[in-house]
Amino acid sequence: MIAVEDRYAAYQAVPARLPSETLAWNVYGKGIEAVGRDGRPEPVPVGRAAADQLLVRVDAVGLCFSDVKLIRLGGDHPKLYGRDLSREPTRLGHEAAVTIFEVGGTLADRFRVGQRLAIQPDIYVDGQSTAYGYTIPGGLIGYQLIGPEVLAADDGAYVIPVGDRLGYAETALTEPWACVEAAYTQRRRLAPATAGRTWVIGRPDDERAYRIGNVLDGAREIVLTDLPDELLAEIRGRVGDRASVTVVEQAEAMGPFDDIILLGPRSAALVSKAADLLAFRGVLNLVADEPLDGPVELDIGRLHYHYTAFVGTTELDVSSAYGEKRNRAELRSGGTAVFVGAAGPMGQMHIERALSMPDGPARLIGIDLDEDRMAAAAARLQPIAATNGRALVLHVPQPGEALASVVEAENDGRLADDVVVTAPTPKAVVDGSEALLPDGMLVLFAGVPVGTRASLDLTPVFQHGAQYTGTSGSRIADQQRVVDKTLSGLLSPGRALGAVGGIEAARDGLQAMVDGRFAGKIVIFPQLRGLSLTSLEDLAAGDPAIAAALGPGPTWTRGAEAVLFAKYWPAPDR
Repeated sequence: MIAVEDRYAAYQAVPARLPSETLAWNVYGKGIEAVGRDGRPEPVPVGRAAADQLLVRVDAVGLCFSDVKLIRLGGDHPKLYGRDLSREPTRLGHEAAVTIFEVGGTLADRFRVGQRLAIQPDIYVDGQSTAYGYTIPGGLIGYQLIGPEVLAADDGAYVIPVGDRLGYAETALTEPWACVEAAYTQRRRLAPATAGRTWVIGRPDDERAYRIGNVLDGAREIVLTDLPDELLAEIRGRVGDRASVTVVEQAEAMGPFDDIILLGPRSAALVSKAADLLAFRGVLNLVADEPLDGPVELDIGRLHYHYTAFVGTTELDVSSAYGEKRNRAELRSGGTAVFVGAAGPMGQMHIERALSMPDGPARLIGIDLDEDRMAAAAARLQPIAATNGRALVLHVPQPGEALASVVEAENDGRLADDVVVTAPTPKAVVDGSEALLPDGMLVLFAGVPVGTRASLDLTPVFQHGAQYTGTSGSRIADQQRVVDKTLSGLLSPGRALGAVGGIEAARDGLQAMVDGRFAGKIVIFPQLRGLSLTSLEDLAAGDPAIAAALGPGPTWTRGAEAVLFAKYWPAPDR
């Protein structure tokens, strides 16, 4: 073991001399055949840091199903903005752990050689997404220059210092874990927009005396439809000359609107039309005391990617629908939480987080169609449930078995307080909504494309405070929270790891995600050579030292990483 630790320590040290070239997996178009050159990574020069740049060694990269989306769409991916990849290639690898090898002169007071960082890829410049691993070429490369595009964006430097207590794979996996954390932090806007466009829609035969109050005070443009004369006059009098006020027919309203308020809606078709006119982060407020006439056709992709929000109240005070007290984002303490797609890597992370919460759900039900993956998930998750005194049921439904029926059977005849959908299909979303209690929360974690429609019952939103929410990506604070939780022992990112590979194995890893070959995450170590894509179980079977270093489950550990690096680094001569 001393030799192993010595080799691992040698890797961690910054050498006096840098290589002149490194290997990279650039993406030149659509399809997995466009990743790399002739199925292999290509050699590229290692640059030197300019004044505003860092030269980093990439130590570990987690692969993500979002990478597969980019491969399928190429330059048509929303974060590539129609880019011609044949002329301006990008590179995958947004879950990256790096070590600084050179620091540019203007960054010397902020960074140091040898410092280890996790990269937060959800980068914004002037409010526009310029994500690392998408718009900005990512970490499937041995050495990389990063500059203002990462270090001086809207929120400053999109990196998180991690110290040396975390392994490289653990550090890379803080990014997908940050996305899980972000799913339970409030991303929706829950108050009327400032300087926004607002559409207020009434019903001609509605005689309820609604109180608008200060809800419209921040709007710059107000559009009114089918309001009674008294309410029209009240709004005009309150707004005065501060904002424009226009009265239109329903068919004449032109979006997008930041806020849409429906007073006494009955028509699901009208609610559907209004929802389609919401702006990015738009809020639709349903103020009603009677049910809608049916489910509402919604673009559920927008819940995930555009953070559209649906709030509501049965009260006459329109403002009572807003705010975090009425619209929760966290799993219900002591409740029952259901996870659809539970055996996938992200599903397992959601369950582990819920099991580890001090005041989390008392009962958890995981649903997945793959028996083998579910067995692997059970080996990792049931010990956590036992340690924390939580009831965890992992269920593989039979053909035709309804999710709501499964939940009732496993939950004493009661539906769920929360349903988290990590399977990107409209059916999974609809099934999840039908398994909810009237005041439950539906979390769309796996994003279906914008434009994907599904029928959801929105009546519980205003009658009982039901939540339909979704998140995409994470923020620096989310990833920092994961690092802190890991260091304090509340989370174990290594538990999510299912397979590893060296730099040559990256394309095989991407194909393995398409094929669903592994229940856990795949991590590529760009500095290791000759390591084919291998599950942790097969690693352990082939190497007693790695087997001894792995945790139960098996769980990836820093010790296992040290053994792996001792075996596959430095790269053998070829």
